[in-house]
Amino acid sequence: MRVNRAWLGLVLLMLPTFLVALDTTALLLALPRLSADLGADSVEQLWISDSYGFVVAALVITMGTLGDRIGRRRLLMIGAAAFAVLSVVAAFAVDPLMLIVARALLGVAGATLAPSTLALITNMFRDERRRGKAIAMWATCQFAGGAIGPVLAGFLLQYFWWGSVFLVSVPAMALLLIAGPVLLPEFRSDRAGRLDPASVGMSLAAVLLMVYGIKQLAAESAPLVPAAALAVGAAIGFVFVRRQLRLATPLLDLRLLRNRPFTAVLLSLVFAGIAMAGTGLQVTQYLQNVLGHSPAAAAVLFAPMGLGVAAGTMAAPALARRMKQTTAIAGGLVVSALGGLLLVGVDGSRALPLVMTGIAVLALGTGPLFALGTGLIVGSVPPERAGSAASMSETGNYFGGSLGFALLGVVAAVVYRSRMDGTSDSLADAVAAGRHLPARQGAGLLHTAREAFTAGLHLTGVVAALVFAGLAVLILTMRPATRTMTTPATVPDYEATRS
Repeated sequence: MRVNRAWLGLVLLMLPTFLVALDTTALLLALPRLSADLGADSVEQLWISDSYGFVVAALVITMGTLGDRIGRRRLLMIGAAAFAVLSVVAAFAVDPLMLIVARALLGVAGATLAPSTLALITNMFRDERRRGKAIAMWATCQFAGGAIGPVLAGFLLQYFWWGSVFLVSVPAMALLLIAGPVLLPEFRSDRAGRLDPASVGMSLAAVLLMVYGIKQLAAESAPLVPAAALAVGAAIGFVFVRRQLRLATPLLDLRLLRNRPFTAVLLSLVFAGIAMAGTGLQVTQYLQNVLGHSPAAAAVLFAPMGLGVAAGTMAAPALARRMKQTTAIAGGLVVSALGGLLLVGVDGSRALPLVMTGIAVLALGTGPLFALGTGLIVGSVPPERAGSAASMSETGNYFGGSLGFALLGVVAAVVYRSRMDGTSDSLADAVAAGRHLPARQGAGLLHTAREAFTAGLHLTGVVAALVFAGLAVLILTMRPATRTMTTPATVPDYEATRS
């Protein structure tokens, strides 16, 4: 029997793509139980949620360069082994600090997987049409994985402890380690850039210091230390940018940002990730702690977001055949803005239908951006810079998602605490405290806390709608990319290989 190794290899590459994205959001439904078991406060919860994604975003370009030097398949195998081991460590964490460290190290492993999958796809598919189809399937898997993460976590939490959310990755990574050497080609570049440790360190320091400052400003009454962290992080970021503009082979090729179409789509990916992740964080908590659903029920009710992303992403290639890609992306973003506005009306007896409809519409509209965005970014630059463009696209995806947890999570937390007049740090705390109070007093506290959290969800919907509407305008005003992607003649025609 004749089997196309390239398509089998693509299916295999979807495993790490799906799991890296899934790990970014899988803890959303697990946070209430996890926080109770480990005693994590609101700031520790945010670090547990997004330390993984920020490390992935900060290191994905570094790992892309490393893969070019040592071999993309080799780096993928190393990352898969590390991801499996660290998933076990995270599953059996005994306190918040241990889990935060494990999540950060998982981010390092995830950063090795993310660029390797897309880079190997470009090596395996030389034909432009088949490569476009493969990238669309890859994008569907990546973004659907992020949206499906909470759903899978909800089902696991119904029958197992919160650590099971991490263990689900282990069998898939084991399969990748076994089948990868058989189905995937090796590729390394003789012209790969050298790693710059100073740039790597500065990028990590700038991101983490600024994120720490944002989180702590919302959690502490004394703003001096958080403000200092923000200032130092911004200063390091400024030095990092200056260094990248001077280096012949920079870690982050910021010169690509001079290209308007490239910059427009990259910004759209970042800010769409912010809106999606922030909305998902609030909705999953709302379903459990405000409406009172179990993790499994919340998983089912949250499923429209994952299904919406998958449907929108898979429909994007068909839309692109009937209209300009930029028109399809902008139209989808307008749909997402309407979904955000639906969340503003969530309250009372109509709360659940509006939540489910809102997240489905919001997610559906992002599909064209996620499916076509990477192709537009790569098509906006000369062929010799396509690798750097793809790496920046990946960085934008993961950075946006993690920033959404931090920024919109902090905004909602500020609204909650202001409504509670400082009597409660988070809704999870109010739920726990209510169990130890007299019935009437506990019911009053929970009612007030749930109203305060709902106000935060309303503001999140407004912010998401404004973000998506602004991105639609940005996409429509950019010049569309017209360059046809080509494949270097030095890449072997792996797609034609049969076994």
